[in-house]
Amino acid sequence: MKILFITDNFPPEVNAPATRTFDHCQEWVKKGMEVTVVTCAPNFPVGKVFKGYTNKWYQVEYMKGIKVIRVWSFIAANKGSFIRILDFISFAITSFIASLFIKTDIIIATSPQFFTAVSGCFAAFCKRKPWIMEVRDMWPESIVAVGAMKPGFLLSCLEWVELFLYRNANTLVVLTDAFKKKIIQKGIAARKIKVVKNGVNLKHFRPNGQKKNLLKSLHLEGKFVVGYIGTHGMAHQLAFILDCASSANKDVHFLFLGEGAEKEKLLKKHRREQIDNATFLSAVSKEEIPNYIDIIDVALVNLKKCDTFKSVIPSKIFENAAMLKPILLGVDGESRGIIESYQAGLFFEPEHKKDFLEKLHQLKNNRKLYAALQLGCQRLSKDFDRRILADTMLQIIITTVSPNTKLPDKKALPVGYQEVSVP
Repeated sequence: MKILFITDNFPPEVNAPATRTFDHCQEWVKKGMEVTVVTCAPNFPVGKVFKGYTNKWYQVEYMKGIKVIRVWSFIAANKGSFIRILDFISFAITSFIASLFIKTDIIIATSPQFFTAVSGCFAAFCKRKPWIMEVRDMWPESIVAVGAMKPGFLLSCLEWVELFLYRNANTLVVLTDAFKKKIIQKGIAARKIKVVKNGVNLKHFRPNGQKKNLLKSLHLEGKFVVGYIGTHGMAHQLAFILDCASSANKDVHFLFLGEGAEKEKLLKKHRREQIDNATFLSAVSKEEIPNYIDIIDVALVNLKKCDTFKSVIPSKIFENAAMLKPILLGVDGESRGIIESYQAGLFFEPEHKKDFLEKLHQLKNNRKLYAALQLGCQRLSKDFDRRILADTMLQIIITTVSPNTKLPDKKALPVGYQEVSVP
């Protein structure tokens, strides 16, 4: 089977959409699928093309058996709604044109922004092929939640496009049960929505024995390290974490690794308030990320306090759990349910400083609790092995192309795949 996957993000970018797509496509290639990915020159999140790449109209490379076609797009940093929308629309146009010349049996297009899905939808219409929309984020709802857009005519237009895409996709693959419920409430039939949650590549994320050297080079020996590794964006409310750091014990050190729209503001706050127990590092390659997870004691997963984010499950939960790092979670809703059911970390009320510091104190000083949470992390990561989840999604792809094909018995499906019954 020939699979065409359209995505705005792909390695060497290291954000969640890029990693999930790459891991899934690798597994499909191993199963004998012919996979082509249409993407743009790697530039996320700083809006600068990565070293070794150029922003050409059309270029081809191969990665782990995946044919990767990179097309030109208007590149902008991950900030400012209008200029970013120009970025999204330009990629939608060039990826659509490129897709017309690729032989395929099915098209998959992924959000979080859905202009990529617009490309997939129109390519599928022109080529008379089925298509799957992977809904990684409730967009545009999420951009309103972080204050990047206010209700108005433009938002109404985007919401109309969102509903149009949901109705026209042959299948919707969503990342959380809450996403499925929300889309059903918009009038979309439950039978066309499948839940395949995020997971982790257990071969890539595992303790690797590099801890001592890296700790020494960062002058963090003897510290209890709380690590945040990921995008420093508007949704992540890392300014609140810096406020907490200034009140934490000085033998607790906060390590921030990554880039994003809010990073410069965070650095200014860091310097202005002279927060000595925090270190900011630039983003590193995907291959290096496990080294940095290995040196932390607790993994911080934090989002802005907002009802919209109760429906998300950050992928960094699974990667840190695979490295046996208990999660300090500031995300309510479905993420909290997973962490608490596996006993893989502690939840603190988002943007509640006292609760954050109390939970941090427990993780640092209760070694029996810490060891129990590590066992929970181990159970969680095994149940969300991305190889199994990729196989589940491949079965969904196959049944979308050939509707009479039956999915495996639900009892055999992994925890990360769930069908949700909605009243």
